[in-house]
Amino acid sequence: MEKLTLAQADTIIDETFAKGGEMGLKPLTVAVLDDGGNLVAFKKQDNSSVMRFEIARGKAWGAIGMGTASRNLENVAKERPHFMNALVGASGGKVVPVAGGLLVKTGDGQIVGSIGVSGDTSDNDEIAGRAGIEAAGLITD
Repeated sequence: MEKLTLAQADTIIDETFAKGGEMGLKPLTVAVLDDGGNLVAFKKQDNSSVMRFEIARGKAWGAIGMGTASRNLENVAKERPHFMNALVGASGGKVVPVAGGLLVKTGDGQIVGSIGVSGDTSDNDEIAGRAGIEAAGLITD
């Protein structure tokens, strides 16, 4: 069973920032968790606002906790708000159900962690995070 390494997490973050720069995004904050939901790496760009860590971690937490991208959790929140309220409560308020949280997988589909990106629109956060994952030689849904 493969594990997400610190070097891979650093690459994911650095390349997420690079994609954000290329796209002209607002300052980003990125949290990378392992398959057990433990923080592996975290960085925020200069001038990122104060709550960005909690949001990025919450996006990543929801993805790894539910085994799906946080975009899918956003859809669940719209379709089944009572379930999402229960999920947020059960997680101690950790889950942030909006796009920008992605699973990190090996080439054969094994989930090794997740990433949460916050700082720009949720759609742009997700695009930048996807680029970071792919640059590390990993995949996502």
